[in-house]
Amino acid sequence: MSESNGDKKGLLASAKGFANESRLLAALLERGFNASCVDLPHSTYDIVVEKSTHDIIRVQVKTVGRTGSVSFQGGVRGGADRTYKSDVKSYTHNTETCDIVVGVESISDNGDKEVNFYFIPTLHIEKIGQKSLSMNRIPQAKNNWEILRMCKDSEFVKKEFG
Repeated sequence: MSESNGDKKGLLASAKGFANESRLLAALLERGFNASCVDLPHSTYDIVVEKSTHDIIRVQVKTVGRTGSVSFQGGVRGGADRTYKSDVKSYTHNTETCDIVVGVESISDNGDKEVNFYFIPTLHIEKIGQKSLSMNRIPQAKNNWEILRMCKDSEFVKKEFG
């Protein structure tokens, strides 16, 4: 049985999503963060970062699309599982589902040529009320690891994102 082009495209999108989770996890570990992947596929976040004892940061990883945007939508299946139906409804990530969305942009040339991470606190996502955002609208989020550390501090987020 052969795969259709749509199936291949879905499998590649799913694989890229998993690869981007691994890229972020590796970058976190290399920077000394105590971080690990969440193995539950129905979780609303992908990675947990321990900030201090009894204080964690819940990280949702998203792929920066070809248009340079990141979707803040959850509860819908993409990639290989795009026809999967569950009782989970589509939602926009918020402070109840995770603390920060990290858009991963991987520029490849037979391997990774450049990888960028865009840190968007859910405090900001709730403020703007959008389902997606172009990364060129928030240049301060690019590779700014301090945003990750301070993503739950509303005064910091307000200062950083306006």
